Amino acid sequence: MSATLVPETGSASATMRRNFWRGVWRVMRRKPSRMAGVVIIVGFAFMGLFGSLFYPDPLPDNPASITQPPSWEHWFGTDPQGRDVLALVVTGSRYVLLTATVTAIITVVVGTSIGLFSGFRRGRWDTVLMRLTDMKLTIPGLPLLLVLATVWKFGSPLQMGLVLGLLGWGGVARAVRSQTLSLRERGFIEAARGLGLSTRHIIGKELLPSMAPYIAMNMLIAVTGAVYSQVGLFFLGVLPYESDNWGVMLNLAVFQAGAMITPNALGYLLAPLLAILLLTLGIVLVVDAMDEIFNPRLREE
Repeated sequence: MSATLVPETGSASATMRRNFWRGVWRVMRRKPSRMAGVVIIVGFAFMGLFGSLFYPDPLPDNPASITQPPSWEHWFGTDPQGRDVLALVVTGSRYVLLTATVTAIITVVVGTSIGLFSGFRRGRWDTVLMRLTDMKLTIPGLPLLLVLATVWKFGSPLQMGLVLGLLGWGGVARAVRSQTLSLRERGFIEAARGLGLSTRHIIGKELLPSMAPYIAMNMLIAVTGAVYSQVGLFFLGVLPYESDNWGVMLNLAVFQAGAMITPNALGYLLAPLLAILLLTLGIVLVVDAMDEIFNPRLREE
């Protein structure tokens, strides 16, 4: 009997996966803008991973082309060192995107772990973990980063991502705890507890898969927050210019190239801004699609 159930179970699982991906395709196809969001994110990922292969590192200076306006040769002009601005955007994306990815992973992993465990166990553990989370949320992030920048150079995107991630998990922990408190009263969780399954099994096999779409959306949102945070810190000049990235470009465009008053340097300012806006747009479009995919109330029949 059991030998005949295994193929049926596997077939049912494969059918569910096929139906799920068909549903994803229908949702994405319904609004072409969502497909555009996927293309944008994939394009930025490709640029961050392989962009440095198309340009030398570091980019060579060209004294004959200092702060040139946009042209066919240089679509966004050149910087005060004569380097192509578009090439700077491409090569500078690696630091920004790697930092944002590390930040999002740490934020989601730490916040989800604390929120799931706290919401499921409740009692004393819930009280202790939520008080720690409240303390974390009361710590002002920007002043703390300013202090850390005086002793820590943040030359590596991994270091920057680690700090931003450890400063940003509080909101995710609170949100995941709220979701967990709602799910723990559902019938399938009650049945798992009635069967005597371990806490690790219930959290890992029952609660976590149910919250995976919500966690994935929080991860994408954390990416945008990390981009804004690091670019803002570099623009303010509180972090050293040890690597070319979009924040450094904005700072130099305004305070060195005079982009606010010099038309020739306007492309130097607009290029990183457009990159940030385009990345944000792509993430927003994908999050919109994910919300409909995983929320039956929003899914159109």
